Amino acid sequence: MGSRNPKSHNFVAGSLAASGVEGASAASDGCVAVVDGVFYNTADGTSGTAKQIIAAYRKLGFASALDKMSGDFAIALFDERDGSLWLGRDRVGVKPLYYHTGSAAFAFASRPQALRSLRGVSSDVNKRYVAVFAGSHYRYIDNVPDESPFGDIRQLPAGCCLQFDGRKAVVRKYWSLEESSEWGESEAVLAEQYRELLFDAVGNRLKAAKKPIFTLSGGMDSSSVLACAVQISGQRQEAVSSVYSDKTFDESEDIRGFVEEKVSRWQPIPIDEFDLFDVVRQMVRVHDEPVATATWLSHFLLTKSIGEQGYDVVFGGLGGDELNAGEYEYFVFNFADLKIRNLNTDFEHEVEKWAKHHDHPIYRKHRDAAVGHLARLTGSNAGEVLVDRERLSHYYPAVQRSYYDLSGFQPVLDHPYSSWLKNRTYQDIFRETAPCCLRAEDRNCESAGLGHADPFFDHRLVEFMFRVPGSMKIRDGVTKRLLREAMKGILPEETRTRIKKTGWNAPAHIWFNGPAVEQLLDLVHSRVFRERGIYEVAEVVRLIEEHRSIVGEGAAKENHMMFLWQLLNVELWFQEVVDRVPSINSDLRLSGV
Repeated sequence: MGSRNPKSHNFVAGSLAASGVEGASAASDGCVAVVDGVFYNTADGTSGTAKQIIAAYRKLGFASALDKMSGDFAIALFDERDGSLWLGRDRVGVKPLYYHTGSAAFAFASRPQALRSLRGVSSDVNKRYVAVFAGSHYRYIDNVPDESPFGDIRQLPAGCCLQFDGRKAVVRKYWSLEESSEWGESEAVLAEQYRELLFDAVGNRLKAAKKPIFTLSGGMDSSSVLACAVQISGQRQEAVSSVYSDKTFDESEDIRGFVEEKVSRWQPIPIDEFDLFDVVRQMVRVHDEPVATATWLSHFLLTKSIGEQGYDVVFGGLGGDELNAGEYEYFVFNFADLKIRNLNTDFEHEVEKWAKHHDHPIYRKHRDAAVGHLARLTGSNAGEVLVDRERLSHYYPAVQRSYYDLSGFQPVLDHPYSSWLKNRTYQDIFRETAPCCLRAEDRNCESAGLGHADPFFDHRLVEFMFRVPGSMKIRDGVTKRLLREAMKGILPEETRTRIKKTGWNAPAHIWFNGPAVEQLLDLVHSRVFRERGIYEVAEVVRLIEEHRSIVGEGAAKENHMMFLWQLLNVELWFQEVVDRVPSINSDLRLSGV
């Protein structure tokens, strides 16, 4: 989509990856619109999306039109009558949307590489982003939601719209979460409401898919999505899982019982025999940026495999951990909520059950540990979540201060709620875990010609779950209590009642061992790596050797696989993307006048 603005005579250029969906672009009633994504509150979930947004815009205005849409989308609309350009992104940020504004042009795209190929867009990287990715924890790379890895390119944050009038771009929220009273109904009643909402979210996404396939792990989230689809459709569904010869993260045994009951065809994709450096090179090229965690390598290989088999939409369980307090760290913030309400007996009980069910040889669980976590991660004001300084800065010494001084980096933590648990969840959805995961999922699927669906991130479910009491999320040392109640009769009991979880992860500790370590050391000692000036080479070598020792000895201590993954991604991203002259790629659908 492109047009010359009659007010400013600046060029307006745009590109959204419409994926060939019928109705994804339209021109009518003096407007041109393009939609990357799907509206679920339409007759069939796919056709006419661009015409629908034009009609809603003329009737309601752009922000109100977006607020009426239920879906996963990035939208651009140009109004020929007044020369204004509008951009909009779905509420949680399932679909990416980037833009550049400069003296010569305003441009937007689904991927930053399309914008980098435009005249007037600087090739400089965003050094803050690079340094945080290189020497901090992946949770903090998206702490500033409107930044991208490139200094001259911005992201439109989730739940926001942008208006460009030919002179300036104005961004504002059209949707936000605010503190509301918690539901007062019984757990049984809320479980029924939860089930209805989840069924509707899954059902709407099923209508928009022609040949869906479901990612399946041993946990509650992906299993619940698939089980709901089976219940709705009345037939078993096809599923795919990443499996490993190393049993640390392999969930095959946890999956088998579910497969026998709910799955028509299961494809376990072995993630063992691959060239680590070659696959990461492929990934950074299709992502346009370094990839946050090693888990997404498994997902990349998985989507490549199924993308060749005619499937069109991959269903997953992203969002389930955040909404249902499924991550282990949520226990600490539930403890804080109990303490401030003077529920001391409940606090002691929950700490005891936490230790009983979730103790770990490295990350120990006991009362003193709980008290220490509370002192470190929760502030004195109600709901005040603190930065995990240890996690934030553990690898700071590996980054050269002359490149970017990370000691001055202060992550933003939002506190819209008086509850620690809710604020931790809010932070994860909008500034930490969800943004990088949704972006990685989108790029992996797009590169394989697939769409993706995450029913837990349906905005109605998000709004509902932020009003659920903490005791219905964590109780007796068990997470996801309300989801477990809602899935009675839907999930096999073995899955529904499983307390411990492996977690969807990957054995990167092994990937960075053996020959790959030598490759990594060769890379670190190379002239190009040294002259890039990002890393302290001696510290990086020390960490590599320490990692090799920990893994080789099987020591019960934390290894450095996440740091090494981020290191490899940063350097190969520079080699494959940043150091190369960008060119317009036809499949990015970039156009302009």
